[in-house]
Amino acid sequence: MSNLPARDLRTPIARARGLGSGKTGTEHFWIQRVTAVALALLVPWLIGLLVSMVGADLDSVRAAIARPWNAIFLSVFAVALFWHAKLGIQVVIEDYVHTRGTEITLHLANTFLCAVGALASLYAIGRIALLG
Repeated sequence: MSNLPARDLRTPIARARGLGSGKTGTEHFWIQRVTAVALALLVPWLIGLLVSMVGADLDSVRAAIARPWNAIFLSVFAVALFWHAKLGIQVVIEDYVHTRGTEITLHLANTFLCAVGALASLYAIGRIALLG
């Protein structure tokens, strides 16, 4: 027996398999940027809407939210917000959680909680907009 290091007889492709690109990084990057731009455009509108409701009674607020454009923009805002949050939290989990079981559990929880948040928001907006 010698003290020479063991040679890796695998081909370069065999060494890289399972370690390389999953082919989703670019798509993830662009979706995160698109949702960020959508949120950057919608936040000033949302602030304006909220400021216009200061001191208003409940019926006035419901009427403002029930206006078609406000309901549509609120729905787009909610979807973009939760999608952007899901992608951002996913990156944090992938970068900082190193135990496979914990990572999978956190990914599932992230997806589930963001989906529930988006659906609850859409339900509330729809209920206000459609039922007044």
